[in-house]
Amino acid sequence: MAVAQLDHQRQQLLDVLPSTVVDPDGPTMPAILRYSGVLYRELDPSTLRGRARVRLNRDLLVVSGLWGLVAPQDPIPTYRLKMSARVEETGRLASWWRPYLTISLAPRVRGAVVWDLLPGEHSAAVDWSELAPARRVTIRFVDRSGKTVSHWNKLLKGSLVRWLAETGARVPEDLTTFEHPRGYVLDEDATVWGDPLVQVVMREQDRQGRPG
Repeated sequence: MAVAQLDHQRQQLLDVLPSTVVDPDGPTMPAILRYSGVLYRELDPSTLRGRARVRLNRDLLVVSGLWGLVAPQDPIPTYRLKMSARVEETGRLASWWRPYLTISLAPRVRGAVVWDLLPGEHSAAVDWSELAPARRVTIRFVDRSGKTVSHWNKLLKGSLVRWLAETGARVPEDLTTFEHPRGYVLDEDATVWGDPLVQVVMREQDRQGRPG
């Protein structure tokens, strides 16, 4: 796997997990094709071509309860293990993975612009206070009234990841030209333009195509 320094921790979990969770000898496929949740269906990675596919394979890392960090082309078998799960030998996985993932990410994010699209249970597996990105960009989708959209959150992020791969956008200011296919645009006034943390707000448009 791309982040080979986590192999020891992966093996620790494989040694104690039952075959109902994962068959380590089962058939594998690239992770970007193995994952099939709503984010990945919206991302639709199999239709990316050329430089968009190169960017996705080069820049994307997935945080996983079993594998720690997964690159798009890492070959993985079918498995079911949430980051919020507790394993008798390790305790809660997010807490157990936290020091290992933080150390592994440190050289990869140092001085870089990182788009942090992690859900809460996965975000708990990374200690950002120990990392030094040039900028860390988080995204929050809100409806016209300003209420956070939770039900469609993964789907909305899938479209955003696809846009990043297709355009090569690097910085959050590039979102000023992004019209989300589901009808969200950058709300510059509500966005917190911190340094290094940028908390982006994407707001649902009204019927005239303006932020509500």
